[in-house]
Amino acid sequence: MSEIRNGNHLPKTPTGIAGLDQITGGGLPTGRPTLVCGEAGSGKTLLSTEFIVRGALQYDEPGVFMAFEEKAEELYMNVRSLGFDLQKLQDEKKIRVDHVHIEISEIEETGEYDLDGLFIRLGHAIDSIGAKRVVLDTIENLFSGLVNQTILRAELRRMFHWLKEKGVTAIITGERGEGQLTRQGLEEYVSDCVILLDHRIINQISTRRLRIVKYRGSLHGTNEYPFLIDEEGISVLPVTSLTLEKPVLSDRVSSGIPALDKMLNGKGFFRGSSVLVSGTAGTGKTSIAAYFASETCKRGEKCIYFAFEESPQQIVRNMRSISVDLKPYIDQGLLKFHAARPTMYGLEMHLVSLYKEIKRFKPAAVVLDPITNLVTVGSVSEVKSMLIRLIDFLQEEQITVMFTALTLNNTVTEQTDEGVSSLVDAWMAVRDIEYNGERNRGMYIMKSRGMKHSNQVREFVITDQGLDLVDVFLGPEGVLIGSAREAEMLREHTNEVIKNNAVSSKDREILRKRKVLEAKIASLQTEFESVEEELNKTYVEEQLKQEILDKNRQDLTDKRTGKGNDGTNQE
Repeated sequence: MSEIRNGNHLPKTPTGIAGLDQITGGGLPTGRPTLVCGEAGSGKTLLSTEFIVRGALQYDEPGVFMAFEEKAEELYMNVRSLGFDLQKLQDEKKIRVDHVHIEISEIEETGEYDLDGLFIRLGHAIDSIGAKRVVLDTIENLFSGLVNQTILRAELRRMFHWLKEKGVTAIITGERGEGQLTRQGLEEYVSDCVILLDHRIINQISTRRLRIVKYRGSLHGTNEYPFLIDEEGISVLPVTSLTLEKPVLSDRVSSGIPALDKMLNGKGFFRGSSVLVSGTAGTGKTSIAAYFASETCKRGEKCIYFAFEESPQQIVRNMRSISVDLKPYIDQGLLKFHAARPTMYGLEMHLVSLYKEIKRFKPAAVVLDPITNLVTVGSVSEVKSMLIRLIDFLQEEQITVMFTALTLNNTVTEQTDEGVSSLVDAWMAVRDIEYNGERNRGMYIMKSRGMKHSNQVREFVITDQGLDLVDVFLGPEGVLIGSAREAEMLREHTNEVIKNNAVSSKDREILRKRKVLEAKIASLQTEFESVEEELNKTYVEEQLKQEILDKNRQDLTDKRTGKGNDGTNQE
């Protein structure tokens, strides 16, 4: 990410200082002098030393550091804590450190005063190692004995022109004056680039800031940028781009809680999005964040956890009680904790520290728990400004971030105390629900941009087995949770069992009556068949009798007429 683009093709020399090259659009003007000014202790000497060291190590550009205040041995010792071995670099002829002693009492102000001796000495040092970079620290010591403004102005101009003629990229440090950038107030006008360093104390908290006052022939950042001095040197955090053109991803990552993923259309959060979990104290915000971190590591991805309230050991111990063991992921190098009290730094320093840790660790997910503690070192608007810049940076890097925030009451408003609810992509609110003498937790999704999500309240349950979300129960008196929900569900289950038992009894009675009726029908059928058989028997007997009578009658008739049995007449 380059904040300022060098579109005018002005030759620039990269400093190698993290963030500074982004602000300047590529570095300092090549072959021209740059003035670095500021109060005592603002970091001028360190910045110029790192400029020389980074040039020698990273860009193969030898440099000369000419000090008018500190001796070479003192300088070696002062920067050794930052990992810079100036003695070794000088032995390898990659740099040249030269201390020029200036004795004010020996300087006589005459019209013939000039810097020819310094030019000869500096020129020899440059030529001896083929230097491309030069530092003069500090210029006040060089001109401390001069009060004649005419001579001072002439010598300053001559020195700046001489450096340009040598073609070296130079840094000249100067002490800040009253009402002007430097004590003489002249260097800032003859320099092609002016960098102002500021070290201020606000509410007993130290803050360092950097500003590019001018940069001839080039666009540059004009804001104040926080910078941090630590064991790795100087790190400057640029304000992120004002254009909202950041890449987005459509794939999803799990929250670690299946029931919560189900509320988020069954898939979880968008990768690279920002998530806020807010709630009152004790509602389980840290537990949700730990589940998210654990799920990230479970996928084999890195996660960094910034804790502003609890120590890493405390978080690891507490999470074991809900079946989350973070220790293996720490041992595997997948999970890293960074714990610090908010009052340790100012907001800008926290931002730079976060920036550096994320750049170094390269995580897929980040947790900040809780961000509301940052209000102790800044106003709500300042915290919001810091978090905007952090969210922009994380979105640029496509890193998923989860914030936790403490709300001060049970009333959920459109904007939480930390003032970033409108900035995040997803917002989950966890709140206490007191009912029937119990304190329970309820969770609902305030918003989740770009996806379908549940608008229902779920009861948030924390047990020895972990975290879960259960459906709330709608009873006669409204929404029931906790033991009231269990009691109502048991009551309904009991009624259902009784109902089923009653239905079963009725079914058995109907079955018995059916059997009795069927038996009666069978008996009547049998009786009918008996009567029918008796009637048929009588009918057959009557028919048989009639046939016999008819036959006897015929026989009698035949006898009377004299016919035989064969129908012939008998004489």
